[in-house]
Amino acid sequence: MSDSPVRAHGRLGSLWRYALAGTISLVAWAATAIGFAEGEINDQPIVGWFLVGDTLLGVASFVLVHLRHRRPALVAVLTGAFSSVSVSSAGPAIWMVGSLTSRHRWQLLWLVVPLNVAAGVVQERLYPGEDDLPVWAAILLGVLVIAVVVAVGYAMGSQRDLMTSLRERADTAEREQQARVARAQTAERTRIAREMHDVLAHRISLVAMHAGALGYRTDLTAEEQGTAARTIEENAHQALRDLRDVLGVLRDPTAPADAPPELPQPVIGDITRLVDEERAGGMRVTLENTLVGEPPDVRARTAYRVVQEALTNARKHAVGTAVTVTLAGNVDEGLTVRVRNAAPTGARGSGWPDSGLGLVGLHERVALAGGRIEHGPDTTGGWSLTAWIPWRV
Repeated sequence: MSDSPVRAHGRLGSLWRYALAGTISLVAWAATAIGFAEGEINDQPIVGWFLVGDTLLGVASFVLVHLRHRRPALVAVLTGAFSSVSVSSAGPAIWMVGSLTSRHRWQLLWLVVPLNVAAGVVQERLYPGEDDLPVWAAILLGVLVIAVVVAVGYAMGSQRDLMTSLRERADTAEREQQARVARAQTAERTRIAREMHDVLAHRISLVAMHAGALGYRTDLTAEEQGTAARTIEENAHQALRDLRDVLGVLRDPTAPADAPPELPQPVIGDITRLVDEERAGGMRVTLENTLVGEPPDVRARTAYRVVQEALTNARKHAVGTAVTVTLAGNVDEGLTVRVRNAAPTGARGSGWPDSGLGLVGLHERVALAGGRIEHGPDTTGGWSLTAWIPWRV
């Protein structure tokens, strides 16, 4: 369907060109026929040639023009040669000069233009009349006519080249736009995956930890079992709420592509609440906060996600150990987040998944904030994670 207007435009362009060439040939033929009728030309062989040969060459010229795109040189030379002895071939000959000019076939024009000028002089002598022009005048007239045709052809070719260039630019812009959309979609999927991991991994790990305790601890009292079950239920509900909040933010169709996530989003004070939740869940967590001032929300949100992921990893890989969360820095030194756990004292649960995606996501998140992150075992057998985040946005 998209090519139909292009084909229709091509057919219309060919139609008016055929009409113009036909008009030129018809006028030239009629003018010569009037000369015969008025008795200006009395040579019977010439009259016979005009009525038969001239007309047949004119028809042949129009047939040849149909092949102008596949054999431009051959068609241009033949129509130019035919026009020397056939006035009805004048239209196709002039058409070919304009066609070669519009397509900037300058080398071929150096042959075709003199051929057409010479053809005009020969034609003037083939059908002599009372008002014949001298040779120099016939040459000058032919040059002027061809010059006009070349100028018109050049203008049409320039316009066509401009339209082609604009069309190519539009196609290129459309392809670039599609590439930008694809990159934006990929980035958005990555952002959604990162947010989902950061928000849900913490809650699900709490649920898994308490569910594992219920499965392995057979000495729990009914009250302790009920407490663990309520903890599982509360964290499952909280995970659903967090999931709904994240999806609500990420699916907002009115927000610009580079807009930061909307509330509810964690701030620096929520790290205290996060640590309290871990303590309530049975972890031994200590918070040391020596921050001077309150960092911007976007930096605080990154710090919160770092602490959240580090505590989740400590719960998964260092069961029963003491964990220390340290927040330090100011507007000049930047924000430093350090989470360290001692060497594990218990066995790791067998049901924990080992994806490694959490630390990968932290590296990406901290890098996007302009910071850096380091993690690994320390000399005491524990694990330390340190992130530095610039204070200013």
